[in-house]
Amino acid sequence: MRFINKIVVVTGAAGGIGSAICARFASEGAQVIVTDITAEGAEATAASLRATGGSARATAHDISTAEGCKALVADVIATEGRIDVLCNNAGINRRGNLLALTPEDWRLSFAVNIDAMFHICQAALPHMIAAGGGAIVNTASQWGLHPAPNHIAYNVTKAAVASFTQNLARDYAPQNIRVNAVCPGEIHTPMLEAGVKRSGRSIADLDKMVPYGRIGKPEEVAALVAFLASDEAAFMCGSLVEITGAQAVA
Repeated sequence: MRFINKIVVVTGAAGGIGSAICARFASEGAQVIVTDITAEGAEATAASLRATGGSARATAHDISTAEGCKALVADVIATEGRIDVLCNNAGINRRGNLLALTPEDWRLSFAVNIDAMFHICQAALPHMIAAGGGAIVNTASQWGLHPAPNHIAYNVTKAAVASFTQNLARDYAPQNIRVNAVCPGEIHTPMLEAGVKRSGRSIADLDKMVPYGRIGKPEEVAALVAFLASDEAAFMCGSLVEITGAQAVA
């Protein structure tokens, strides 16, 4: 119960890693603000947390726009009064090499995967600083550190997330703001399943590529996120933590 009386905001919370992060924080006593682009998706996650005794409220904001990001932070501050933990988890994956992508694929990848972090953090940081500190955990990717083929938009934006994390940590550590990122490898999510179907491979094929013997679970990433946000990780700031089962890039 490391997060009793803590306000935790999670973006991209309607499914996959996002909903697992919400569940982990709720199980440890947090008041979780579950946000996604669709009200239905956010409310489904929040309702599942409340059904198991957790405390959660759903919000819907389009964080691909600066206005949506600012509205999210304003909503949380107006309702909850503060943000103790911010999990910038929302992301999209437009697959393909450079010649296969459209300008819209490129623009939207940056808007959701990295621009949203800029706008949300810029709005949230003054409140965190005024409160005496806070924790930010960003969802980057193993592919942002070691690019996989035919995913240039995703790889480049996740590399930007890694750099953004380290820069933000360096600038705001003196204000007691800890910023870290998780860098997952292959994790069994709806996004991964969609890619597997397109490739003609199976989950079993992916399992064989991981030295640990299987791909990861969203709950395992969520456990790492919660650790990085907790006081147990008090001296971790600017860290990019891979969680891959020892797998090289697929």
